[in-house]
Amino acid sequence: MTTPEDLDDLDALASLADRVRRQAYRVVADGTGPVGRDEVAEALGIGRTLAAFHLDKLVAAGLLETSYARRSGRTGPGAGRPAKLYRIAAAEHAVSVPPRAYRTAAELLAEALEQAGAEKALYQVARRHGQRAAAGSEVVELLREHGYAPAAGGPDRIELRNCPFHQLAEQFPPVICGMNLALVAGLLTGAGLEEEWTARMDAAPGRCCVAVSKNKTN
Repeated sequence: MTTPEDLDDLDALASLADRVRRQAYRVVADGTGPVGRDEVAEALGIGRTLAAFHLDKLVAAGLLETSYARRSGRTGPGAGRPAKLYRIAAAEHAVSVPPRAYRTAAELLAEALEQAGAEKALYQVARRHGQRAAAGSEVVELLREHGYAPAAGGPDRIELRNCPFHQLAEQFPPVICGMNLALVAGLLTGAGLEEEWTARMDAAPGRCCVAVSKNKTN
């Protein structure tokens, strides 16, 4: 049976049918922090007003969230008005027709693994899956292809701005974060990058619990 939440998700995803709006969403998603309408307008080659129109439509659909900040770094009476900034919304949207309950199945499996103490087997499977799924691309592209939204956290560090298993990680952090670490490590091994890069647990708000660091050479 279709629920009101299913219809809301369908409306949210339908808002991306417009090509310009979809491109605007991608600019925000690829940003390393909140993005302003001027940046979106420049990236797409459109006017500032049109960029704001599409961004606000994405906010109304629940796909983006807004905040305000001064971009110049100045404060006081001469600093000007704070700019309206956009970032990816924390809410997730998924649609299946007819409705399927894959998330419920994942939650039940995670809970069963936790209760049975079978995490070690899960991590072994996750690592093997990563090794099989890895392509022969460089590290940032590899992580992007698997939904981690990588971004530089320094010259020798990559932070993962998105957790592909976010809701499960919030409910079962030890199980799912350990699985994430094993999966990323498997990806690095499968792509032949394990001698250059290492996946480590490094949880912080607003991003994946795993980070990737460049190995130090003697």
